[in-house]
Order: sequence, then structure tokens, then C-alpha cells
Amino acid sequence: MPRPIRASIDLEALRHNYLLAKNRAGHAKAFAVVKANAYGHGLDRALQALGEVADGFALLDLAEARAVRAAGLAQPVALLEGFFEPADLAEIAALRLMPAIHSEAQLAMLERATLAAPIDVLLKVNSGMNRLGFTADSLPAALAQLRALPCVRGITVMTHFARADDEVGVGAQLARFKKMTAGLDLPVSLANSAALLRFPEATGQIVRPGIMLYGSSPMPDMLSAEAIGLRPVMTLTSEIIGVQDIVAGERVGYGGTFEASGPTRVGVVACGYADGYPRHAPTGTPILVDGRRTRVLGRVSMDMLACDLTHLPDAGVGSAVTLWGEGLAADEVASAAGTISYELFCALAARVPVDVRGATA
Repeated sequence: MPRPIRASIDLEALRHNYLLAKNRAGHAKAFAVVKANAYGHGLDRALQALGEVADGFALLDLAEARAVRAAGLAQPVALLEGFFEPADLAEIAALRLMPAIHSEAQLAMLERATLAAPIDVLLKVNSGMNRLGFTADSLPAALAQLRALPCVRGITVMTHFARADDEVGVGAQLARFKKMTAGLDLPVSLANSAALLRFPEATGQIVRPGIMLYGSSPMPDMLSAEAIGLRPVMTLTSEIIGVQDIVAGERVGYGGTFEASGPTRVGVVACGYADGYPRHAPTGTPILVDGRRTRVLGRVSMDMLACDLTHLPDAGVGSAVTLWGEGLAADEVASAAGTISYELFCALAARVPVDVRGATA
């Protein structure tokens, strides 16, 4: 018999979440961010769900872009980190990709390139996140250089917000961006998931929803995924494979980090950090057993974790366990573990079997 752990990917939920994002975008185009194997959900599955409805896609590397075109999809494809060497440019042109240009090194590669067809580009502006992009001092020369290149067709100016998901918001960065780009009369790409949901003034002509597509809130401390209207796409489930009854003073797991204060019934779940569950999830992290809430006990092992069955007398070997997803928001599990849902999704291990369901499956 196979090990009982599995992940379920709901393509209908993914499509629902995209359409919600697109509705929030108004007249702007919504490029679905499908980088990192669609945030761990599977790029091929995301393309299956979104291929008929997405205005475009945003990802990182040529292998992902090839997959989009191999799926027969003709929508625009943005390369969020652009290209890394001159040899990339011929394929970028052949696949009709839209690379981000964020450095003088990339400009120099473009200047030397001879392409079969001109390309559209995203000119990345550093408005305050201080990762990639041209500053106020370097932007005018970079734009002039791009405009002079025969291999460049259309230019869209983009930036990325560092604090759209917290109390600081986008005001300072947006003001700086507008000052840097005043008078350019070029389309802009601004909003990520958080900005799309909170700051309609930062929509621009292209929005780039990411985490909200996969059913998680970009600011769970402010607004839950359920309140936004998002549906979970990934549900990770397993089963109880063993039960131990312990008394006060006995400990559970490596390091004995959980000590029972009284008689405790411990369930052992076939899921561990080698499956992608966070090893640092402490005692108290929520979990569902037969649809009822309980808590993780002790330290997560490579292949197993323990949970509290003391108040669930009917639960035992074979009882269904939900680690996150339907009925238990990934955001809640991530918060208890001191991380974010992005990391939970991206960490799903290749050894976990995946079921795909939904109207577009």
C-alpha cells in the first residue's frame, strides 16, 4: 500500500482566484505569476487551469517560458529577472517573451544583439525596494538607450512594492515611482497581490497577482483569504498511522520538546519535513483530524509528526488528517510555524503524490 500522504490541487479554485484578481484589476491586464513551479502547485497544472483565461504569465526562466509555449499558449510572458547571458536573447525573441531590464549589463547585451524580431521589454525601476532596477539617476540614460535600440519594440515600466502587505503601504514608493517616470507616457506594471487588493491607485496597465492565485492572503494578519473570497488550491492530507498513550511527565519526539502535563493520547501522522511540512512548526500548530481541530505535539520528524488526540477519543489509526488547505488555511499553519504560506507551498516535496481535480482538469 502507498504511504497515505497526498496533496490535492484544485484547478477550479485556481481559476476562481485568478478571475477574482482580474476583476479587482479593472481595465488592467492581469499576468498570472507562475514562477517557482507555480508556487509549488505545478506549472503544467497552473497552465491547464489558466490557459484560457489569463491575460499573460509572469515567471523567471526560459525553461518555464518554454513550457508555456509548448502548452500552445500565445499570451504575453514576462521574465521577471530578465536574461542572464547574451545567448538567452535569441530564444527570448523566438518565444516572443517580455524580459525585465534592470541593469546596465543587460542593456549592453541587448545593444550587441541581433535578433530575428524585435521584443517588448519591462524596464525595471528601483522605487525603494532596493533589489533590482534603475534608480532616479540611472533611469533616464537607460530609457534613452532602450528607445534607441532597433531590437526593442514596446517598453513597459515596472516596479515592485516592498510593503504593500503591511501598515506602511505603497504611498512613498508610488510617489517616488511617479516622480521618476513623470512625462514618459509609457504603460506601467505595478501591483502585486497585496497592492491589487489594497491600493487601487497602484493598478497601472498590468498587474501581477501571485500568492492570491493559490488561495492565500498576501496580508493574513489584516485580511484572511476567506474574507477576500479566495479558495484554497492545495490541500495536504495524510492519516494517523499510530497512537501512543502517555502519562504526565512523559515526552514526545526528538529532544523531548513536548512534556505531557497529564494523560495524553498522541497520534502519529505520516507527514514530516521531508514531505515539506515545516520542521520548525512548534507544539500548538493547528491540524485537523477527522475534520476536527487539534494541535501538533513536539518536534516534527523527517517522515512523521505527532498530534494531540486526547480530546478526540474516536480518532485512531486510519483517521484522516488535514495539514493545510480545505478547512484549515495554509496562512494559519504558516503563522503558527513562523513562516508564510508561500514557503509551505514551494516546499512540497516531490515524493508527495499529487491528485488534480476541478472543472478544468
